[in-house]
Amino acid sequence: MPTRMRSTTWRSLASVAVAALTAALLTPAVADAAPRESRPVYSYENAVREAVWVDTGLDGDGDGKTDRVAADIVRPREPARQGRKIPVIMDASPYYSCCGRGNESQLKTYDADGRVVQMPLFYDNYFVPRGYAFVGVDLAGTNRSDGCVDVGGRSDIQSAKAVVDWLNGRGKAYTTRTGTTRAKATWTNGRTGMIGKSWDGTIANGVAATGVEGLKTIVPISAISTWYDYYFSKGAPLYDSGPDWLSDYVDSPDARAKCAAVQQELVDGAPRTGDRTPLWSERDYVRAASKVKASVFLVHGMQDLNVRMQHVGPWWNALAKNGVERKIWLSQTGHVDPFDFRRAQWVDTLHRWFDHELLGYDNGVDREPMADIERHPDQWATSKLWPPSGTAPTTLRPAEGTREGVGTLGLRQGTGTETFTDDPQLSETDWAARIDTPTPDKAGFTTGPLTKDLRLSGASKVTVTATPTTSTAHLSAVLVDLGPDTIRDYGAAGEGITTLTDRTCWGASTTGDSACFQQTRAKTAAVDYTVVSRGWADLGNHASDVKGVPLTPGKAYTITLDLGATDHVVPAGHRLALIVAGTDKDLIDPPSTRPTLTVDLSRTSARVPVVGGTAAFARAATGSTPAAAEATALDGVTAPRGTLRVPGSGR
Repeated sequence: MPTRMRSTTWRSLASVAVAALTAALLTPAVADAAPRESRPVYSYENAVREAVWVDTGLDGDGDGKTDRVAADIVRPREPARQGRKIPVIMDASPYYSCCGRGNESQLKTYDADGRVVQMPLFYDNYFVPRGYAFVGVDLAGTNRSDGCVDVGGRSDIQSAKAVVDWLNGRGKAYTTRTGTTRAKATWTNGRTGMIGKSWDGTIANGVAATGVEGLKTIVPISAISTWYDYYFSKGAPLYDSGPDWLSDYVDSPDARAKCAAVQQELVDGAPRTGDRTPLWSERDYVRAASKVKASVFLVHGMQDLNVRMQHVGPWWNALAKNGVERKIWLSQTGHVDPFDFRRAQWVDTLHRWFDHELLGYDNGVDREPMADIERHPDQWATSKLWPPSGTAPTTLRPAEGTREGVGTLGLRQGTGTETFTDDPQLSETDWAARIDTPTPDKAGFTTGPLTKDLRLSGASKVTVTATPTTSTAHLSAVLVDLGPDTIRDYGAAGEGITTLTDRTCWGASTTGDSACFQQTRAKTAAVDYTVVSRGWADLGNHASDVKGVPLTPGKAYTITLDLGATDHVVPAGHRLALIVAGTDKDLIDPPSTRPTLTVDLSRTSARVPVVGGTAAFARAATGSTPAAAEATALDGVTAPRGTLRVPGSGR
């Protein structure tokens, strides 16, 4: 509809325009009093590229000198000339020279003077023109840093914390690795945000747990919150190698020559018995969550079988208890960066998050829903709170069915027993595919077809009372959505994504550092069932999370397995299943014996976080169990393991 100009003369319009322009020129602070978005107004090509070596105060390699860690910096040149101080985005990593970062495994590269040319990932390309500095820190013992890698311990965490201290005027740094010329961070206001995937994000968690001043926010992606839970699950070994293997994997050649003592400490402190030792206590950031002052934007794949969802629930809950500002994205992928499963939305959201947390812009990101959850490939839902209000633990009980090993799952206490024999050659996908068939390797229990959607949100616990026939036994508990769906194929090589050849660009480029990255799309699979959550334990840890003991054959033991957090909707018409079995192939290692276990159903139950609680489950679970056809094991959806995988290497 055309608008009609009011009786205003051209001269008066011109006067208003001149006045507005004058006000903008003379009072820029007023004109920009409430910016909502940082803009790419600074030159990336002319950015300052420099390196400093920050004194950690530690002597990890025992050479009689305190270790210095290398921090490569890319920052806009103009703010310093204008007398303006800027915030920092930092990624502290062990992978900058050995393994690479991101889907394209990018490494740091340097010019002849030792200044960084290519900084991996898009952070510097995108944020430096917008008025941020980007700092890439080599953890102690890696790339150009002194010291030793201690896999999440004091040296790892101090590597990054020392840089935050230096950025805030509390630490010492030098212009060279061995020189005496001091470097000062006069160009920054010290406000720092840490980001990183896997080990990098783990360091962000650990530094936040020190309560260091100046760290304003962290963005941990697929990150570890306690290193014990990376290697063990209540005594059951998740990998057949310990942290010494991982340390050796990323150590620089110089560190390998000096760090034998640290390597031995990792061996001695992390026995393959699964006992908790002081080494693990030092690497438990959940225990120190009360010190966290930084806000947290957490991202994790619900089907991550490397850094598993057990790292999300306890950390998230501890942060909530401490009143930490939080935001969370949960995808259907495995160990994948959001840049590779939701690129445009990720860059936009991360931009607004850093603008709010580091620049103080009131852009509303803090008032948006707390959680984004991928329900189907590339289909996302939001939740105002996570877990949503009204979520309550609902106790579900397995009971005998009409056939041995094929039982029911409901609210009434069961009676009788079910028996299975550990078969280390079978996995959760084998069990789920044959849920309605009696097999000797598992006990399965299902609801009838649901009459309403049922949403599970949070972490479950499964308590099992079992009698073993041998002195050692491992247990697995798995929740499964039984019904057809299309999901991300998290067990395939890309863990839910396919990498394409065309590229999209996110920020400014230079000859040596392109802002253009290969695109991806969802890799999907049609399935008959979806594993929702899983957990494991060594039955020898029935009495203690700290130390396991040999079992007495023929004696009943009760243990509670902690399943990974999730957010999953079981649709009406599908069934919810609980499976109890032994070794989950490729996800835990088998015990030294092959036990048969008899499960006492009257003393076995699952506490499942149901949105709407017990009443919602009762409303949904009113169907009857159908005579279901046997499903086919999903091709590819198993843990792509083989040997110990490295948290965050490569993609």
